[in-house]
Amino acid sequence: MSSPAASKIKPAFSTVACPDWTLAQIGERLEAWGFLGIEMRTFGTGSTQFACDPALTAPAKTRGMVRAAGMDVCSLATGIAYDEPVDPPVIGNVISDTERSIRQTKSAIDLAVQLECPFVRVFGFEIPSGESRKSGLARIASRLAKAADYCRNSGVKLMVENGGTFNRAAELAELLDKVASPLVSVAYSVPVGKLAGESITDAANVLGDRLACVKVKDMKGTTPVALGHGELQVAADLAALARSGFEGWCVFEFDRAWLPAGASVDVDAVLTASAKTLFQALGGPVPASRVAARV
Repeated sequence: MSSPAASKIKPAFSTVACPDWTLAQIGERLEAWGFLGIEMRTFGTGSTQFACDPALTAPAKTRGMVRAAGMDVCSLATGIAYDEPVDPPVIGNVISDTERSIRQTKSAIDLAVQLECPFVRVFGFEIPSGESRKSGLARIASRLAKAADYCRNSGVKLMVENGGTFNRAAELAELLDKVASPLVSVAYSVPVGKLAGESITDAANVLGDRLACVKVKDMKGTTPVALGHGELQVAADLAALARSGFEGWCVFEFDRAWLPAGASVDVDAVLTASAKTLFQALGGPVPASRVAARV
């Protein structure tokens, strides 16, 4: 059994923690927080939903900011999904815009290339109740395969995150088997899997080397909190992840972006504490240089 100190898992955080911060503001705190990577949430070109959306800043400037802190952009997180129904059936393939999600993915891949970011996060999502699983799976997989084709020779891969019809690892594996592309892997959200009755140990066993990223968070009731300060038994999950042999990114999601407007949160304290928890649980003590940066 491996110990957390032997783990090669790399702690990162998502910018859903600071939607109203600019990238420049985030850059001033990156080294002090102590993570090794950053997942950047994007809503695409022209969106102003997040002040820190990387689509709003020159990619070279963003790369320089992250590298100056000794970090990597580990993934570009989108809300793109491939489940939009064909309406009306059959003829909708001719008269409807059935490839919008594919175009959106291509744009995200282009941005990831400029950021020198290895992954773009997407979703499969929901098969409508009136549609057969076979039909819905085929439609989603077909679009995902076309999107993945655009990754060829780019250095970027897609990661499908669990949710909707694909909450569990076996369901994600079924989708990936249908796509049959080495350019598609998995970002697995531990809380989503738990709600579906699945442990991270079982998920890691099912997904194997197709598991590229693991997402963690903590909650008190419906309120997001720092890792280890809530009710989601994060310590046990992180210990199980460390024992699993997984060596990819572990991304902390502090869902401040979805809190009610005006909610008062000390983001700096939450991210600092959560980075410490991740390092201690997954990779041993926080590196001395990062501890010093917090003093």
